Amino acid sequence: MTARQQWMLVLAMVALLAGGAFTAMHFLKDELTEVTVGSDAPGFSARTLDATPTNRTLAHYRGDVVVLNIWATWCGPCRVEMPSFQLLYSALGPKGLKIVAVSIDSEGKQQDIRDFAKQFGLTFDLLHDASGGIQDVYRTAGVPETMVIARDGTIRRKWTGADDWNSADNRLLLEQLLAEPRP
Repeated sequence: MTARQQWMLVLAMVALLAGGAFTAMHFLKDELTEVTVGSDAPGFSARTLDATPTNRTLAHYRGDVVVLNIWATWCGPCRVEMPSFQLLYSALGPKGLKIVAVSIDSEGKQQDIRDFAKQFGLTFDLLHDASGGIQDVYRTAGVPETMVIARDGTIRRKWTGADDWNSADNRLLLEQLLAEPRP
């Protein structure tokens, strides 16, 4: 094999590898990016629980400070932390805080979710994603999992498990984010 043929073979291999890398990045983009503090919050789609359900996406909350909670009615730790979300919302909702709790309960459990909200006196946005697709998009380890999303759409805190969302530390972070100007 001549030197020219060897270089052609090397160039062909490089082109093949580059094409494979490009194809993998195009089709596996969501699987290759990490969802963590500092990254852009990925979009999601979930349904409202009212009489005529509509789709809601993260874009609906663009420019807001959002506490996004992924939960289920059957989840014990979710039951533990929900009252703290309501206390937080009562305090900071009037200042513009949006709490969006997306249930991953299976299809047909809408009434269970409504009953859960009534039991805990929840007045913030409750949505339903029966497919559980939001768990894939946010790469959750389980439920509950919560992300604090700043006005610019970046994740500022990510937490797995129950937490006291009305704690002084959490309120301080959220008040700081609410003080930031809208983009």
